[in-house]
Amino acid sequence: MEVKASSPTDIVIEEFNKTKKDWDDGYVQTLDHIHAIENYGKSRSTATGDVAKKDSLPRLNGLAQDGLSLLTTAQFNLDLLVPQLPTDDHIQNARMLLLSWSKQIQSLRSSLRHANLQAKSNMRKAAKEERELLLGGGEESTVRRRNLQTKAGMTSAAESITESLRRTRQLMVQEVERSGNTLMAFEESTGVLKKAESEYKGHRSLLTRTRNLLSTMKRQDVIDRVIGIVGLVIFLLVVLYVVSKRVGILKLKNIALASIKAAMANKAEIVERADVGGAMNHMGRVNEHVGPNVDFNLEQPMMHDEL
Repeated sequence: MEVKASSPTDIVIEEFNKTKKDWDDGYVQTLDHIHAIENYGKSRSTATGDVAKKDSLPRLNGLAQDGLSLLTTAQFNLDLLVPQLPTDDHIQNARMLLLSWSKQIQSLRSSLRHANLQAKSNMRKAAKEERELLLGGGEESTVRRRNLQTKAGMTSAAESITESLRRTRQLMVQEVERSGNTLMAFEESTGVLKKAESEYKGHRSLLTRTRNLLSTMKRQDVIDRVIGIVGLVIFLLVVLYVVSKRVGILKLKNIALASIKAAMANKAEIVERADVGGAMNHMGRVNEHVGPNVDFNLEQPMMHDEL
């Protein structure tokens, strides 16, 4: 036999019906407790403690308050379910039901206050009747006084124990809620830590690659500096070599030019001397042909060719 999976709409309708049933049950029980409080103390046996502990006034008030809390919780759950209902008609009916529940809760609270006032009035009347009976004479009055003292002490002790248990229950509920909140906070913190761990793992690989890249860049920078220094040293050596070579060539060139100039100067001097000697011989021969009558002016400068 196959079990069909319930659709979200069916789940919402089921929760709606369950919430409505919880409301109806809680309303009937709370109303019963309020009626019991209202009738409390009408008989002398109740006032003197002849009833069971469960029918005591503090216990009835506690049960009524628990019923009101249950009704408030059902109202809150219905308010959460209203937006999830499938049709507008369902939503409209649910909102009208919420308004009706709110009015009924207010009416129950008012009825609970009036019931407590009525219970106190009943207890005063019962106590008055009991006091009148106790003040009367006879054996019956003596026995009733003794029973009253015993049962009053028992009732007081039972009420104090009930109140202590009620406070303990409230403290336990508060502690459970606090523990639930703490657990939720731990779960959120765990989720945040897991997310941070995954992000750290992703960043760790990136940091590793970045660190390797920085190491490579540092090595490359050192290599580049070494290459630059070696290149600069080689360049300076080449410059020095070229300069030294250039200086040596200039010296040789100057020496060669000086030698050439000296040789040309010697050659020019020799040629000049040869020309002067030939000119002197030529003039001597001319003078021999001209004779003594020829007046030769020695003061005139002698003309000769210059190189």
